[in-house]
Amino acid sequence: MQLSARNNFSSCDSPLSEAFRLALLDLDGVVYRGGNAVEHAAEEIESAQNHGMAIEYTTNNSSRFQAVVAKQLESFGLSVKPWQIITSSVVAARMVARHVERGSRVLVLGAEHLQEEVKRAGLQPVTSCEDNPKAVIQGWYPKMTWQEMAEVSFAVEHGAKYFVTNRDLTIPRELGIAPGCGSMIQAVINATGVEPIASAGKPESAMYDEARLLVAANSSHSENELKEYTEKDEFGNPVISIAHSLAVGDRLDTDIEAGTRGGYESLLVLTGVTDPRMLMLAPAHLRPSFVAKDLRGLNESHMAPKRVDNNTFVCGSAKAQLTANSIEVNDASDLNALRAACALAWSLQDSGERIENYELPEFSL
Repeated sequence: MQLSARNNFSSCDSPLSEAFRLALLDLDGVVYRGGNAVEHAAEEIESAQNHGMAIEYTTNNSSRFQAVVAKQLESFGLSVKPWQIITSSVVAARMVARHVERGSRVLVLGAEHLQEEVKRAGLQPVTSCEDNPKAVIQGWYPKMTWQEMAEVSFAVEHGAKYFVTNRDLTIPRELGIAPGCGSMIQAVINATGVEPIASAGKPESAMYDEARLLVAANSSHSENELKEYTEKDEFGNPVISIAHSLAVGDRLDTDIEAGTRGGYESLLVLTGVTDPRMLMLAPAHLRPSFVAKDLRGLNESHMAPKRVDNNTFVCGSAKAQLTANSIEVNDASDLNALRAACALAWSLQDSGERIENYELPEFSL
């Protein structure tokens, strides 16, 4: 199944945790903020698991070990196995292992976690172009040097297959916004003229695809239970189907876009980066299937807005209406009103209107 870019929300009569078998949860802004748990996150994840939903945690971070992240989540009261943490290092190493022979040398620019994942994938990490690597994986870590960047460029110029952990242009640090992995990748592209074959991080969907494989391989469910929602990948391995998987995140341009690219239904939570205005302004490829204030939405049913006429959408008792050059809602504290306002704003965009020219409602959810 391949979802097209969205023009409205989906509807789900049962709680999402019952309708889907796997939740692909982003971490920062969804489950935690720095060292602190997001409100309601832990108890709602536990409730979803009690409904039979498998949980995988996905992050573009390529430097933190899975066990370290799992320990942090356990401090919130969650029961988490390290294999449930899907980092871009895990995905990148598994990705490269499909493109080169087992035991091949791979030049690795990244933290210790990335080095270890390359070894775990049956490959030999090296640090110099003179080691004649078959592939390159470029990640990010704070102490990376110009010489390491140069080695990546030299190896790519000599024909090594080029892979990257993520293409985030910036990364938030204690003192402000700093260049991220994507900025470093662009430097290599500028030097070599070669684009990476693939990126492991969101907004590519590879992370979600790997998570579906890993949960099928490690799940405690019986084979008969898995049959209901698994299929086979191109190599004959069991994988939870896309139709039974739900991408969950707080960012439109990573979490939700990755869902759209991969054909996944998605849930946006408003506990992180995205606010109601950003959601109303979202272009088609960044629109989620569902929206919730927080992870309580994982255990709730969801109503899709309905069009009344060209100027009006309703969602339950909430209403959004176009009046002159503004969108007005009957209750700015109602999530259903946001859903209706989004449906109206998206409809205007899709008909060729510049939604930035309209006055949009301010929500206090």
